[in-house]
Amino acid sequence: MPVRTVLGTRALNRATLARQLLLDRSDLPVLDAVAHLGGLQAQEPQEPYLGLWSRLRAFEPAALSGLLTGRQVVRTHLMRRTVHLVTSDDALAWRARHEAMLRQRVLGVYRRELEGINLGELAAAGRALMADGEPRTMTELARALAARWPAPGPRALGEMVISALVPMAQLPPRGLWRTKAGVRNVLLASWLGREVADLPADSSDPVGQALLRRYLAAYGPAASADLRAWCGLAGLPAAVAAAREELVSFRDERGRELLDLPDAPRPDPDTPAPVRFLPAFDNAILGYHDRGRIIDDDHRGLSVAGERVVLVDGRAAATWRVEAGTVTVTPLGRLSRADRTAVAEQGREVALFLSDNESDGVRVATSSE
Repeated sequence: MPVRTVLGTRALNRATLARQLLLDRSDLPVLDAVAHLGGLQAQEPQEPYLGLWSRLRAFEPAALSGLLTGRQVVRTHLMRRTVHLVTSDDALAWRARHEAMLRQRVLGVYRRELEGINLGELAAAGRALMADGEPRTMTELARALAARWPAPGPRALGEMVISALVPMAQLPPRGLWRTKAGVRNVLLASWLGREVADLPADSSDPVGQALLRRYLAAYGPAASADLRAWCGLAGLPAAVAAAREELVSFRDERGRELLDLPDAPRPDPDTPAPVRFLPAFDNAILGYHDRGRIIDDDHRGLSVAGERVVLVDGRAAATWRVEAGTVTVTPLGRLSRADRTAVAEQGREVALFLSDNESDGVRVATSSE
């Protein structure tokens, strides 16, 4: 596969916006949009609604809530050991491939507490406790396990079982539109009525290949390090090697090799990009190791701090929040008059969406505030 053109930051930005449905809003059904995006990060339960509103025309929150209660999408620990909203099919197909990473990430936090604990026995005990199908909070499950393993403390036990050892789903009403509810867990297979797929005994890593193609469709062109940053897996080298002949290759301005699907959209760098309001922890930013295509290095910390950002000309140019029903935008630098007007117009649309058309209040602060 010959190495091809160098893609500049602006070219990568426009490709990202197109793949992320942020260049033009899409008419995709909600389920198809969740699948295309490879899921949405969802530890903040209402944020996926904002993410889909920014990407889909005529998005109705009830459609996503209906998919959750209808068990077509599910909230579960997956990529990067964070809670993601993914299609049920993807949750079942991808969960086993993520398990080793999930274990290692929990051990990275609780290794000392879990030292000497047989994780196989802990997993079996967790499954046995959940086998009755009754939803349980992490605290309830951890206290039951602590009767057998008192030393680690309930937090370490609960985190290991729920987010790593035993595939779980977080049940509605958690994650429903405008609903506040605690986390109640149930076995993923029990909730979905289907078993988690076993990993194929294939050294080419077919599940990894599927992840690679899905990632490139929604995030490419991208480097192996970007793929790793999105899913938390170790770069999927066997999958990349097996799929390499089907892919095209570019370089970025730093000289990194970028892989891509041959027919995926790579718009002209001068394609106009509309203002977009992103939710907290949006994967359009977090889904890369090199986030420079969409956010300046000086502001990189915003993406992991839970700040909602506003894209102007495709780049993070402001943060936003809701205060007393008003959308307040704080620019990260100077905005032109035209940009401020466009931000205010889109902010009014956000306010109307969040208030069921009861308020269109928006305030764009000056960059010095």
